[in-house]
Amino acid sequence: MQDNVWTTLTTLSIYAGVIISPGPNFALVSRLAMSGALPSALGATLGLSLAATFYAVLSMTGLAVLIVRVDWVASAIQIVGGAYLVYLGISNWSSSAACDDSVPPSSRTFWSGLRVGTLVELTNPKGIVFFLGLYAVAISADADTSVKLIVLLGGFVLEMVWYGFVAMLMSSPPAQAAYRKSRAWIDRFAGTLLIGFGIKMLSERL
Repeated sequence: MQDNVWTTLTTLSIYAGVIISPGPNFALVSRLAMSGALPSALGATLGLSLAATFYAVLSMTGLAVLIVRVDWVASAIQIVGGAYLVYLGISNWSSSAACDDSVPPSSRTFWSGLRVGTLVELTNPKGIVFFLGLYAVAISADADTSVKLIVLLGGFVLEMVWYGFVAMLMSSPPAQAAYRKSRAWIDRFAGTLLIGFGIKMLSERL
């Protein structure tokens, strides 16, 4: 029993440390929330969480190994993901020059955010590598099913809580005011981050 508790706490602690580090997911949720598209930011939060849990399930069942070992599949995922991040970054730069709302009404909905968040997470093969490494080190092959289920649920909750917190924080009145004052520069900064992450992913495969 004590070993199960220790395994669960260790795994989720490592998980938490990784998700709070800045990356494309953070940039995506922050930018949507600050631009006034809170429903879209919350949708992206759910999309990121569901996609991450999907990769976690693949890793725990051993199916993720097949994706990593089939080089052309891993390459295709990474190229698509890198290209998509570059596209999102360029869209940020384009919107920074516009005089109207930086996020069009069609992109402000919960469902549009859910779609974008899911795609960003699913097209990031580093998610598979992370889960494979984490579960290989922290969870033994003969670990109780209950432990694996708790870790899966805990990871989903951590993703939802963290990115949900980011979405609410960045949509607060002070953040909104700061965004309205420096919208162009904030959009360009977020766009540059996304483009940078995308180019890095592409350079590793091209």
